[in-house]
Amino acid sequence: MDKKKFIAVIGGGQCSKEEARQAEEVGRELARRGVILVCGGLGGIMEAACRGASSEGGTTVGVLPGDNRQSANPYVQIPIVTNMGYARNIAVVKSAQAVIAIGGSYGTLSEISHALQSGIPVIGLNTWSLSRNNQQDKSIIPAQSPTEAIDKALDLATARKSKE
Repeated sequence: MDKKKFIAVIGGGQCSKEEARQAEEVGRELARRGVILVCGGLGGIMEAACRGASSEGGTTVGVLPGDNRQSANPYVQIPIVTNMGYARNIAVVKSAQAVIAIGGSYGTLSEISHALQSGIPVIGLNTWSLSRNNQQDKSIIPAQSPTEAIDKALDLATARKSKE
């Protein structure tokens, strides 16, 4: 497992059809490239990404907020029960070498914050943008397509791993 890359896909438990399409495409392509997908294990973006990865024979890990493995979406192969609620967001991002954020609400924003605070690169696909003192904060690296998001995530994960 040490040689495998782990990429977290984060986003809302509810999402638009377009966001779900993008997440599913991200999941499929991560699986094709042999990457292990880590997510929060529930519905919306998480389920769509896991569905995509599963369709290509990929490995999916769901870090669940509750204490019941059965709450995982049907495409999570490895459910991690935490009983930590949103605090599990830290485990989701800390388990990855890079994060792809798709859409999302405040839970996604907290995951973005934890990742950036830990030096884990975040690639954004139609997600949050940040500003500080009325100046654009460029910490979230924008991507225009699922493929571009994956390319950037893998490049940054490789660069980060070489520093570890």
